[in-house]
Amino acid sequence: MRSRRFRHTWNARPAGVLALVLLMLTLAGCASTPRLAETTEDRLPRQALLDDVPFHAQRDYQCGPASLAMVLNDGGVDVEVETLIPQVFLPSRKGSVQPEMLATVRRHGHIPFVIEGRLDALLTEVGAGHPVVVMQNLSLPAWPMWHYAVAIGFDLDRNELILHSGEEPRRVESFRRFDATWARSDRWAFVALPPGELPADVRPHRAMEAISDFERLQGAAAALPAWDALAERLGDNGLAHFGLGNARHATGDAMGAITAFERAVDAQPGLAVAWLNLGLARRDQSDAVGARRALEQAAALPGHWQPHARQALETLEER
Repeated sequence: MRSRRFRHTWNARPAGVLALVLLMLTLAGCASTPRLAETTEDRLPRQALLDDVPFHAQRDYQCGPASLAMVLNDGGVDVEVETLIPQVFLPSRKGSVQPEMLATVRRHGHIPFVIEGRLDALLTEVGAGHPVVVMQNLSLPAWPMWHYAVAIGFDLDRNELILHSGEEPRRVESFRRFDATWARSDRWAFVALPPGELPADVRPHRAMEAISDFERLQGAAAALPAWDALAERLGDNGLAHFGLGNARHATGDAMGAITAFERAVDAQPGLAVAWLNLGLARRDQSDAVGARRALEQAAALPGHWQPHARQALETLEER
């Protein structure tokens, strides 16, 4: 995927472009191979290849739709590149930008989880069976050539990454060369997973944001398996159980919501909004004693939710 600015520079000033290419080669030669953490080396297999990930060759400026088709097809979504082009391709940009990439994944029923920008995180996802969409700048910041590819394998002994990229399936790049181009995009990458499946390396705050964004588009019922999986994975994270409680409540599972809110406040006693929702849920189940206890806890905690809790207590006393 090439930017309009780079193409004009190439046509108008070939001598300058030659200097740029030489500079790029020099910089690539000076870049060092990124080192993996010992724990990553011990945990991963020496080689991995996700050979079932389909390949779609990109056309001009359409590496974004092609990359999305690869990971969505791998996840069981029957969608063609041509269908994705109008959803993600921006003619004015001659390409696709990150928000459209993530939004398109959500529209097709999967959750995009942006992963941490480290080679360890990328290889961990591939090792777990998750193809990873990566964004690269194949030029320099002043003359960007933005490009999306899909990481599908690696060889730790050779320090090599395997990608479906451009018109080349299973392209092999050294860790050093790949990381140099990936770094120019701030090492942006994501996995696209069906609800209920989580990244191998879950970052709680990012995961909750990803599931919440998906829920806003697809609804609580669609997001419920993701909240269930996250609450189970994180165990004692109060916000994860709070999100699960809200999703259960929205789908009509009142007792399940109460259980989740109870786990949220057990894990995080200072989470006022969870106490508030627990009190309201108990009130709706005609548990006045339990509702008052929870609402009093919420009203005792300073912050945004305190006036809501006090108002709910007053309403409860009037019944």
